[in-house]
Amino acid sequence: MRIVIIGVGEVGFHVAKALSQEEHDITVMDVDPVKCKRATANLDVIVLEGNGASPRNLSMANVQDADYVLSLTRVDEVNLIASQQAHQLGAKKIIARLRNQQYTTRDSIIKPEKFGIDLVIHPEKEACREIVQLVRHSYATQVMDFEGGRMQMMGIRLEKECPIIGKSVREICDEERDFKFGIITVLRNGESHVPWSDFIFSDGDTAYFIVKTERIEPLMILLGKEATQTNSIIILGGSKIGRSVAEELENEMSVRMIDNRRDKAEWLASKLKETMVLYGDGTDVELLKAENIQDADSFIAVTENEKTNLLSGMLAHHLGVKQSVIHVSTTEYMPIVQEIGLGAVLSKNMSTVNSILRFIASDQTEKSVTTFDEIDVDVIEFSPEPGSKVTKAPLSEIKFPEDSIVGMINHHGHLAIARGSTQLTDEDTVLVFAKSKAVKSLRKLFEA
Repeated sequence: MRIVIIGVGEVGFHVAKALSQEEHDITVMDVDPVKCKRATANLDVIVLEGNGASPRNLSMANVQDADYVLSLTRVDEVNLIASQQAHQLGAKKIIARLRNQQYTTRDSIIKPEKFGIDLVIHPEKEACREIVQLVRHSYATQVMDFEGGRMQMMGIRLEKECPIIGKSVREICDEERDFKFGIITVLRNGESHVPWSDFIFSDGDTAYFIVKTERIEPLMILLGKEATQTNSIIILGGSKIGRSVAEELENEMSVRMIDNRRDKAEWLASKLKETMVLYGDGTDVELLKAENIQDADSFIAVTENEKTNLLSGMLAHHLGVKQSVIHVSTTEYMPIVQEIGLGAVLSKNMSTVNSILRFIASDQTEKSVTTFDEIDVDVIEFSPEPGSKVTKAPLSEIKFPEDSIVGMINHHGHLAIARGSTQLTDEDTVLVFAKSKAVKSLRKLFEA
């Protein structure tokens, strides 16, 4: 497919990186020469320096022949104008990132569809969706739904008392023959490992499992964790993300919010009817102690300052909160925070990237469903072609790239976790978890 990406900041860069690995024809454009240089040095794409709202620049990027135009700059107005012109020039589908959520309210004067936009993505809404999911699964550092929520991938940090520490993947699978789950990657010392049968788990690993949603509780028992319900949360920061999370959860659990501006705290208190709003500094240890943070189920740090989020998350973790969720803007921090074990970490930029990839995936037979920057693993959906190598023998007899593993199989709506004895057919759809360098070799296995 031909894809034009306008804006190559964090979101545009990571979308281009994921899509370019699938050998799509990608063109990126940005007014910032520094961002253009970064894209040129790190991505296999065509890079144009210029204003994405310029009709001449859009024509130079051949948007008239584009299957997708992604308007992903930080300026809503530029994204709207670029989208409208790309639509008029003949682009087939358009995705726009809009920070102002008022554009998609019912009474908005400006309607995105009038600009030819097929999908609007609000970064803060995407981050809110991920946070709410994490809060509802407080034992996990990351949660991702697949197959409409019927299957879930979750990252679990393995502590000293975890029963599977010191065991290999083969031993665990032999002991748990009646319980079907997949172990798809393990984060250890900042590096991702795709765990084959002889891989042995260690204290401090973060293991990523894929499991049917109704089988989560047995998985928690296997890992020595309690699948507890979240009843109380503390949100630090009345940002768009913080407000969205409070609105989503305040009617089902006890919600407290802390903001360091008195006037904003008063305004928040008037808007959030069921949330207790406090004026204070979230890095003040005495304030956190006074709020009995050790009794809270989740502490969510979503201020506009990522250093404040990191420090307060570290303090909350030290003071005994059951779960910390930390928002960062710098995606390079994500694997480090995961490795330290402070709690769950997310970025609205990566949440946006994954929403875009999922939307584009709907038009492909081989789809990059999502990308996990913190563990350097992509999730790719393959449909085996008739006569392809993967349909001719059980999975255990096929030489898959070392940095890849088949996770889940969908056969006419029936979901199953892949096993060595499984043999695929051309009627299956398969989720494969793989590092980027393995994708090209994987593709050959699924082609006739």
